[in-house]
Amino acid sequence: MLRIHFTGDDLARVRMAARPDVLWETILSFHRLRDRRGAQVFGEWRSETRARLNGETRLLAALVPPRGYFPDFLTPPEGRSGMDAGLEALRATPPGRLHSELALAASDRASVPVLPGRLAALAEGGAEPLARLIGALRSYHRAAVEPYWPHVQARIEAERAVRGRALLDGGADELLASLPPVLRWRPPVLEADYPVERELHLGGRGLLLQPSFFCRGKPVVYRDAALPPVLVYPAAQSAGPAFGEAGGPSLGKLVGHTRSAVLQAIRFGCTTSELARRAGVSLASASQHAAVLREAGLVVTLRHGNAVLHTLTPLGAALLRGGATAEAAGYARNGPVTS
Repeated sequence: MLRIHFTGDDLARVRMAARPDVLWETILSFHRLRDRRGAQVFGEWRSETRARLNGETRLLAALVPPRGYFPDFLTPPEGRSGMDAGLEALRATPPGRLHSELALAASDRASVPVLPGRLAALAEGGAEPLARLIGALRSYHRAAVEPYWPHVQARIEAERAVRGRALLDGGADELLASLPPVLRWRPPVLEADYPVERELHLGGRGLLLQPSFFCRGKPVVYRDAALPPVLVYPAAQSAGPAFGEAGGPSLGKLVGHTRSAVLQAIRFGCTTSELARRAGVSLASASQHAAVLREAGLVVTLRHGNAVLHTLTPLGAALLRGGATAEAAGYARNGPVTS
């Protein structure tokens, strides 16, 4: 059982991560790769990823067991800023921390805590073993996570939207109570089933809630309670394949394939810059497509600071789900939408 103990100060410092953490997603996806469960959700992803990897995962397999502890240094907070920032932070891990966490990992797996040869060299903190680890992580990420990153981002943004509404409606207490069923809010303690007994006292430091696409079943926290408290938990998933396309081919026939892609990119809310990146169009084109969809009554645009935020109207969301008919789309505010 995992028990996270809150004080009043901790409740005031609960916050949601602004984006998925690339290193947490990379490490947790390695768990999913070796997990035989969830074939309907991850089966196709596993097949595609294994074909790209060509079996080059020996170093990661030595560091990340199928179950149990993996070193905290693999997921530094800088991973929320992207792969390059995360790997540079990992490269800067002090040798003493490398040695202690690798020794702890070895002790969890065997009665005699002896590090395998490839990890013993890493535990000494030399530049070459660290470079090999960083190369292995980058290579694995490119094969397993990078091709699917827009899907990961979309799911995390949807999760943030749900939790943000709970926070607005009832504050931190409502936010914690709204978390997935694997987490149980019994004030002032947040509980979850866990492989070992853990008592995490926040002590006024607050808690960062980090939803994760590849986290499954149980949440994850750092083993070292002195590190900034982070709770990585499974983001809500829809039924069916993890990377299924929204909208289907009929939407492209109705509104045009480019504008269909733009509408799908807006489905969880985004700025014009984010829209351009997700839909693979120029900034000017993204702005133009958003304006057409807005005039058709499918999108609402609001200014937020120096940026504008685009979100779907109920009609736009229904159209994207396939719940709106062509006739309904044709009677959007200014007539049918065309590309």
